[in-house]
Amino acid sequence: MEKEIIFSQEVPAPIGPYSQAVRVGDTYYFSGMIALDAQSGQMNGTDAASQTKKAMDNIGALLAVKGLNYANIAKTSIFLKDMDDFSAVNDCYSSYFKDNFPARETVQVSRLPKDALVEITIIAVA
Repeated sequence: MEKEIIFSQEVPAPIGPYSQAVRVGDTYYFSGMIALDAQSGQMNGTDAASQTKKAMDNIGALLAVKGLNYANIAKTSIFLKDMDDFSAVNDCYSSYFKDNFPARETVQVSRLPKDALVEITIIAVA
């Protein structure tokens, strides 16, 4: 099956040897999004809630490239620097969905790229 590389200048460019997203069939695999601003390359927000908002907004912008939206997300993985931020992240994250929430796991990790507090990756289906 052929894969399509998806790229948008509306979201941060990859900081390593990976694609922003890849489509295989009707499934879209997104690389982890942190709260980087696409234009400045700087971290947006100093707390987990504001970083979650920016990461989710970046995800939304990349979904839009292919005519998708948050309702197309089937699976989410959330990586937190501190599990004590779970409630704040969850409150912000949940505001992007009306119902039929994606499957999800949330884990604490020791460190994230650019010392982000939150990283989010998704799998979406057209």
